[in-house]
Amino acid sequence: MISLMVGEIAKALGSLNDTSKWDDVEITAVGFDTRKMVSGSLFVPLIGENDGHKFIQNAIDNGAKAALWSAPLEDAPADFPVILVEDTLLALQELAQYYLKKVAPKVVGITGSNGKTTTKDMTDAVMSSRYRVYKTQGNFNNQIGLPITILSMPVDTEVVILEMGMSDKGEIEVLSHIAEPDIAIITMIGESHIEFLGSRANIADAKMEITSGMKEQSLLIYPGEEELLEERAEFLKGIQLKTFGTKESNDIYPLQITNQMRETSFITNLAPSIEVKIPVLGTYNVNNALAALTAGMALDIPIAESFESLAQFQLTKNRTEWDEGINGSMILNDSYNANPTAMKLVIENFSQLESNGKKYVVLGDMLELGDLSEELHVSVKEALDPAKVDEVYLYGAEMKALQEALLNEGRFSQESIHYFIGDKQPLIEEIKQKLKENDYILIKSSFGTDLLSVVEALKLG
Repeated sequence: MISLMVGEIAKALGSLNDTSKWDDVEITAVGFDTRKMVSGSLFVPLIGENDGHKFIQNAIDNGAKAALWSAPLEDAPADFPVILVEDTLLALQELAQYYLKKVAPKVVGITGSNGKTTTKDMTDAVMSSRYRVYKTQGNFNNQIGLPITILSMPVDTEVVILEMGMSDKGEIEVLSHIAEPDIAIITMIGESHIEFLGSRANIADAKMEITSGMKEQSLLIYPGEEELLEERAEFLKGIQLKTFGTKESNDIYPLQITNQMRETSFITNLAPSIEVKIPVLGTYNVNNALAALTAGMALDIPIAESFESLAQFQLTKNRTEWDEGINGSMILNDSYNANPTAMKLVIENFSQLESNGKKYVVLGDMLELGDLSEELHVSVKEALDPAKVDEVYLYGAEMKALQEALLNEGRFSQESIHYFIGDKQPLIEEIKQKLKENDYILIKSSFGTDLLSVVEALKLG
């Protein structure tokens, strides 16, 4: 819980009004949604589709003790502490910077086209073995969410882990200048948001913005096999670099990987005598673990200790998790996010699993791919092997191109490729009729495609 006085906040923000009569009012939380306001909150009325100033009474009724204010002062509630600023969003960000400097934790920033949340969870596990850690909750990773995350961390936080998301260029630069990361991790460069950015090269530029707020001798951790990042890292001045990946050219890499249904085991070059186990599937998750291990070593956490922490880490819900399905089947639920690179990786790892039953793959539309959508959906065919996958179910308008490509290629029979659009119930009913004991089913799509509803329909109970 934070503890800031109104007078302290007003001074930090250069308040445009006199708040002295309320200087000793204590603020213990900061929020912008009046429905989630708690007692002791500072209300931040943001201006978007709605003007948050209109909801000030709701905020007061729900426990707000003060508010930032950028509307005319005469519109403020009588005898209630308001701190007058020019822009409430900018003031929220400035307050986050102030509080971050006051608490002075080590800051770990994480971005990437895929794997941000898993890497955040792994880094949290590693850091928590030695430090008091606070991390981004849910999807609070944008220009509003990141400041709220910072302002939610307890005053005794020693390491704060901040996920940094984006939809367009310039957004991560703002987040980096707010947070000034001591350690930054880029997980991968995929195709998410290519609709807005135009190319993977532009996405790489946007992700590299995470370095814009970093001071000298800060550390950037990134996948060394990603040429787009390697090219850009060469131009960084005063920032230390560490790479991870599957090849020996990286600072940390696996010597051996063993995939099982509920865990992945690997050995690294840094400790060849110790096997590491992570409770998730996939070589791509080994890369996430390598990034977390590198961050831990930067803060002097022994690697053997980090191995033990990784074995126990808790994955955020709907990130490549196994659920018990109907009729004794098992569902690999990865329905929260998707881009072509990530989709191919999870299909390849799923395909390698040994099973006494059949293996089904259900894929839904990937969003925000713009003019390249058809081409990128078709590219997923590279990961689909008829010798390792029994049947493929495709859902959504964009998946039509993949269906046609698979059928035209002739590797899959017409009976093993199924296509659905619109109502999901026929898709659910057909799969229900197929699933038997020991069958595995992978469900992967962008969250907006809502294949999570298919997961829920096929889960046991």
